[in-house]
Amino acid sequence: VGTYLDTGARMSKRAAVSVRKNRVEMEALPHQCTKEMCEDIIKDTDEDAEEEFPQPIPWQKIEAEGLDCDYSLLFSKVEADRIFYQLEDEVEYFTGDEAKVQVFGKLHSVPRQQATYGDEGLMYSFSGVHLLARPWTPTLEYVRDAVTNVTGQTFNFVLINRYKDGLDHIGEHRDDERELDTTCPIASVSFGAARDFIFRHSDVRGGQKKRKIKPVKLELAHGSLLLMNPPTNTYWYHSLPVRKKVKIPRINLTFRRIVQGHKSTIKRE
Repeated sequence: VGTYLDTGARMSKRAAVSVRKNRVEMEALPHQCTKEMCEDIIKDTDEDAEEEFPQPIPWQKIEAEGLDCDYSLLFSKVEADRIFYQLEDEVEYFTGDEAKVQVFGKLHSVPRQQATYGDEGLMYSFSGVHLLARPWTPTLEYVRDAVTNVTGQTFNFVLINRYKDGLDHIGEHRDDERELDTTCPIASVSFGAARDFIFRHSDVRGGQKKRKIKPVKLELAHGSLLLMNPPTNTYWYHSLPVRKKVKIPRINLTFRRIVQGHKSTIKRE
């Protein structure tokens, strides 16, 4: 759990224990919590004293040629559980044609649920579909502000991907759109099932592999934060592959800073 294969980096003992505990206890999460379940859980956790993750959080550096990432557990188990259920209650995912992509002139469903939130007027566009960001929810603002607190970076947009189980996935892509502020990292926050996250260098993709560069494989834990710093998305593709043994959902929030006046043109398979 939490192993960075290419770099040989290891979590601190405390962080590793937290990740294993999170993974086991999250097995009890339902595929979709009802509103009543969410309200009961939120009420129970609110009655307890808030658990603050110690500051500064213990970062783990992940590096390779052209790859620069930082990883840590941002939220405690109790708080991550609460946020998961609040997101299940608050987030409205796209349906119908908005939940599809256009490939060679035909619409196809994506193998996950998606939603976009952010500052007023920001647009999310991909594969012929144009989606206006919905206003921030209280929980999304809370997570966004927590990320800002530990990174010093500000974000005005978030893409949400919900994977109902291990069959839902996302193909290889780079977050390198021209509308994104190139000085700002992409902040990926995960809740729910721990899933493999794989980086692959652009020089080893396609039929003609130019170089021998090993992929970098991570496992993103419940309540974790992965910062993809520049120039990572210039040289490395990333994906969340199918994992048939995973039976519970995962919600991923990727916070970005879009340059005002532009609209996002992110392409995803």
